[in-house]
Order: sequence, then structure tokens, then C-alpha cells
Amino acid sequence: MAAFSKKYEAIIQKSDLVSRDLSWLQFNQRVLDQSKKESRSVFDKLKFLAITASNLDEFFMIRVGSLYNYLDYDRERVDYSGLREEPFKEKLILDCQNFHRDQHQHFTGVILPELQKEGVVLCNLSRLTSSEQEIVKDYFLKAIYPMLTPMVYDGYRTFPILMNKLLVFGVVTTSPGEKKSMRKLSFVQIPANIPRFFEVERGDHLFLVPIEEVIRENIVSLFRNVKIESISLFRITRNGDFTLEESEDMEENFLEEVKRKLMERKTGRVVRIEIEEGYSKWMVKSLLERWNLKEDSLFKVSRSSMLDFTGLWQIVGNKRFRERLTTSPLPVKPLSYPEEGKVDIFDTLNKKDVLLHHPYNNIDAILRLIERASEDPYVMAIKMTIYRLAKDSRITKALLKAAENGKHVSVLFEVKARFDEENNIREAKKLQEAGCFVIYGISNLKTHTKLLLIVKKEGTNITRYVHLGSGNYNEDTARLYTDIGLLTTNETLANDVTEFFNVITGHSIPMNYQNLITAPRDMRNQLIKFIDEEAENAKKGLPAGIFIKVNSLEDTLIIQALYRASQAGVTIKLVVRGICCLRPQRKGLSENIEVISIVGEFLEHSRIYHFHNNGHSRTYAGSADMMVRSFDKRLESLFKVESPLLEKQLMNILAYNLRDNVNAYTMQEDGTYVAKKPEPGGTEFNVHKEFFRLDANEVMKVSLLEDQHTAQEIEEKNLPG
Repeated sequence: MAAFSKKYEAIIQKSDLVSRDLSWLQFNQRVLDQSKKESRSVFDKLKFLAITASNLDEFFMIRVGSLYNYLDYDRERVDYSGLREEPFKEKLILDCQNFHRDQHQHFTGVILPELQKEGVVLCNLSRLTSSEQEIVKDYFLKAIYPMLTPMVYDGYRTFPILMNKLLVFGVVTTSPGEKKSMRKLSFVQIPANIPRFFEVERGDHLFLVPIEEVIRENIVSLFRNVKIESISLFRITRNGDFTLEESEDMEENFLEEVKRKLMERKTGRVVRIEIEEGYSKWMVKSLLERWNLKEDSLFKVSRSSMLDFTGLWQIVGNKRFRERLTTSPLPVKPLSYPEEGKVDIFDTLNKKDVLLHHPYNNIDAILRLIERASEDPYVMAIKMTIYRLAKDSRITKALLKAAENGKHVSVLFEVKARFDEENNIREAKKLQEAGCFVIYGISNLKTHTKLLLIVKKEGTNITRYVHLGSGNYNEDTARLYTDIGLLTTNETLANDVTEFFNVITGHSIPMNYQNLITAPRDMRNQLIKFIDEEAENAKKGLPAGIFIKVNSLEDTLIIQALYRASQAGVTIKLVVRGICCLRPQRKGLSENIEVISIVGEFLEHSRIYHFHNNGHSRTYAGSADMMVRSFDKRLESLFKVESPLLEKQLMNILAYNLRDNVNAYTMQEDGTYVAKKPEPGGTEFNVHKEFFRLDANEVMKVSLLEDQHTAQEIEEKNLPG
């Protein structure tokens, strides 16, 4: 493997593009780095470790699952790294194994000792007193034993369906007097609705017994009068990647297709086995053969560690530790709406635009706007797109109220929002049954744009109140994700949004949008045009700069345009939280491109695009990343911000991100990342704290490009004499 690895590394480093999947692993490494920060409490460390585990589960389900789609059906694929399917899989799994090892070393070497200092002990039953063991035994008999179902597999019974991401005991048994060759394999799945740990309080100490240890201690009760040869704890991850086929029937057939695909997730191809060391080699050999996996897909876990770090959320969520978790300051008033809560939002928007920056500004301004609209007798219609909702959503309640009050309510629900499909279908049906006009997405596109349109009669006039954003209409994630939202009655944007709704809910092909750029129509081409114009300015000796903040950068045509701009001398600074397939700082290719990633207390989710344009700046925000799926497979939008204060706010967000030296990582030419730190003797600049104390005066001073000379100044400077 080592020799192959060197060969792969040479090919990978030769490529001008960074592999999307290898880049993602680098991102998850940055999340794990948050769990390693000494300044964090052990409970914050647990939180970030649990996040890396959830991330890795999804990565195997979707990205590794997608790779197996190519391998299993003998389809060709060349990764951005330059590697073909099989060697790329080897490289990817090797990196995953290294990451997995890093996770568990951190857990056993740092997390467990720090938990013990806090009086929290993860242990098996031997650490409990006899009376405590009796309590656990009683809990097993009454609450767990009735839920367990041993499923035997032998020559007479078919192989049972083992569920995705559940802990499973594989038990090898023989009957009395039978030869070893007659052994049987049984599976005992631990139901997902059983708490991950049994909690025992003893004075100031909390003993946490993993549920698998409770079952392991009592598993003999499920296998009476047979000999147990081995007990192996494991967990499988199944392929969860699918692409919905086009359906001409946009109602029942389409929804049934989604439901069918959701069921397939439960029986999809196995792509990973996590297993506790000391396992039965006979059982593992059988599983690898059955699931057509190689030994490298076996992720081994020491008995001193634990399987499935997502279970750590039970500790993080324990009420007794709530005060030990990092808390954020209360949201502040938006710079453009300091009178929030005192002045009617409708009246405010008739006078000026409002820019919201979550979570520093509360999402309540949007929620109250929709709630007010649902009851206002002069509001005639509400239209919006929904991608993900909170579980007990105020949005749904407000829309139901609006429908009850006789308003026209149109909602485009994206039922293909990954892992939220079931919740979205349920919420959409509620609205449909209440009389709302519900569109269940567009079959071959995901509706990812975030738009809200409220039509209100005011005297003899009709006013359209518009919200455009980068984030979901979700009260829960709005406290954790950084997002941008624009509230406006601007007629140009209102016309654009009205036209866009006609496109996505009906059959309309617009001529042009004024201040809206949409996908899949022309977003890629428009952004490349802006990039190329910066390159032309640089070639003429004019100031040129590109400053962009996105979640992911993967589209090759955009990357090539940025490379051209870099070679022309354009200053390019990119803030890319996750995947970045562009290779910065490569000699002769991208020397003028700087890439940083911000990973910290909040999840960076806002998208901002700023082009210097020789002093006549263009600044956009919205829902779209620079990815193939965003440009070709999704309905997306970017909206132009023209108000001087609001545009400066967006520029300041970019500037603050670039200044950060606490949460920021600088991407290297080889695709790795180095954490930024304050200069010796310098002070920390934490972007996730600074936005809570921002004032308008500071915002108006922001400048992204050091050289601010205009074309006229340059011409005057170059005049003879």
C-alpha cells in the first residue's frame, strides 16, 4: 500500500485540481481540530467530535456510495486528482482510515481523561457496585430484552436485513454435540430508540455504561442451551446516494418515487464496516464476501474506545453539563434596522432595505414578517420556496393561518432535500390539506433558492415585500449557521422575484432579470463574465479584485476562469468553508489566489460575491455555491445589493473573514490547510465574536482592495508632462 500511495501522491500533486472528496476529508479534519483546541471545555470537544462522526457517516453514504455506483456497474470515472475508480477508492479509503484512527486516538487519549476529571466515567458494568448492577439488570429485563430480536443465518434461513448505522452484535454459536463446521451466525440489532448510555449517578460522579455493554453482559439470555463461540460488535454504513428519475406526473407518482428511494436507503449497498477488535474472523470473512468488500473497508475500533461517536450527543445534551457548553451572546439589532421590535416591519421596508446577518441578527424579523402577513387583512398573497424547516416550524403555522384567513398561499417544497425528505413531505401535505397551492419541487432539479414574496394592498397601490437569502427558513439552524438575508420592497428585485416564481411554478421563460442571477439558466456564464472582466481590467493596468465567500468551490469552468484572472494579475481572495478543488499559490497558475476556510463555533453558510469592477463594484449574495450541482442541477439565485450601507456590510463580512486568526485556516498548494494564528505579540481576531460588536461607522470604512485608483486617475497619471 505504501508504494502505491507514493505513486498516487505523485499523480495527485501533478493535477491542477484538488479532489473533491479528498478536499472534503481535509474539511472534516478541520472540524476535528476544533475538538482538539485546548481552550474548549471537554463538552465542546465532545460536540465537535460527534459532528465529525455524523459528517463521516454522510460522506460514506453519499460520496463513497456514489463511487461504488461506478465500481459496481463498471462505469468509468476519473477523479479531479487524475486517479481512476479503483486506485482512487484505495487512496480515499486509506485517508478515511487515517482520519478514523485520529478520531479514536483523540477520544481515548484526550476526551476520556478529561471527562474523568469532570467526574464523568465511561465504563462497563464491572465498575458499578452490586446494587447499581442490579438496577442495570432490571433495566435490561424490562426495557431492553423485549425489544431485542436475534436473527439467525444458516443454510435454512435467508440473510437478515441489517439496518444502516445501527449497532449490531454478530454472535457465532454451536449446538451441543455439533461440529465446529456446523456453527451458526446470528445478529442482534440494538434499536435506535434506546438511549446510548445507561446513566448511574453516584455523588458528584456520573457513570455512563454504553448500552452495548449492558446487552453484552446479558446476551446469553438470548441464546439458551447453545454454546457462544464469539460476540462481535459492529456497525455498517450503506450507500444512500440516489438520483431521482424524471417523472412526468408531478404529484402522486413523483412523491411515490421519492418514498421508494427512501426505502432503498435501508437496503442499499454496504460501503463500510466499523467493528470492535477481537471480532470473529470467520464472521468477518463471511460479511466481506457477502457485501463484496475488501479488508480496507473494515474500520477497527479498540475496546478502550467506542463505536459510533454520534452517541456522544447524549452527554453533550445532558442538562447537568449545559452551563459548560460555549454560549453565544444574544443577537444584536441589524445595522440597517436598529429600531427592530419598536417599529412596524412593513413601515420600515417601505422606507429602506434591511440586511440581516444571522445568527448575529435574529431570524425573528423574517418570522414576524410572515406571521404579520398571515393575519394582515390587506395581504393578498404569500409565495415562498422551502428547502429545510425546523421540526416545529413557525413558518408552517403562519402559512396555515394565512390559508385559513383566505390568502393565496403558494409554496414550492423541495422534497429532495437530502435526509429531510420525510419531514418536508409531511409538512407539505399539511399545507396542501389546508388549501395552500403546493408544488413538490421540479423532478430533475432541486429548488435550493431561498425566496419569499408577500403581496399587500396599500390604499390604491400594491406593494411587494421580498426576502432573498442564503439560508433556510429554519429557526433552529438560524442560531448556528451564518447566513445573509435581504428584506426589500425594491421594485426591480420584486419584478425579478415575481418573474422567477412564474418560472419555477409554471411554464415561463423570462427575457432578462435586472438584479437577479439564476441557475440553471445563466449563473455560471454570468460569474465567468464578471471574472473575465476583472482579468481584462488587470491587463489594462486598472485595479482588479475578486472576493468571494462560499461553502464549496468545485466547478472546473469557474476554477479555470479564476486561474486566468490570477495569471492576469487580479487579486483574488476566496473564503471557502468546505470543499475547494482550486489549487492556490501554484507558480504560473494561481499565485494571486489566496484561499482560507473558517471553521469554528458557527457553521459558515453565507455566500457573497464581490467584484471590484474598477471602482463600480458588483456585490451579490444568495443561495448558490460554485459547484456543478448549483449551476446545472439546482434552481438557485444570487441577488445584487446596491444600497451603500448594505453593500458595505457584505464587503465587511468578507473583510472580517479574511482578518480572522482564530477560526481561519489557509489552504496550501498541496491541498492541505494550516491554521492561522495571531502574530507574535498580536491580538486575536475571532470573526464569530466580532460581528456581535460591530457598528455602522466601522462598516462604512471597509475597503477590500488596497489600490482604489479609478480608471480616470490612472489616465491622468499617465498623461504626458
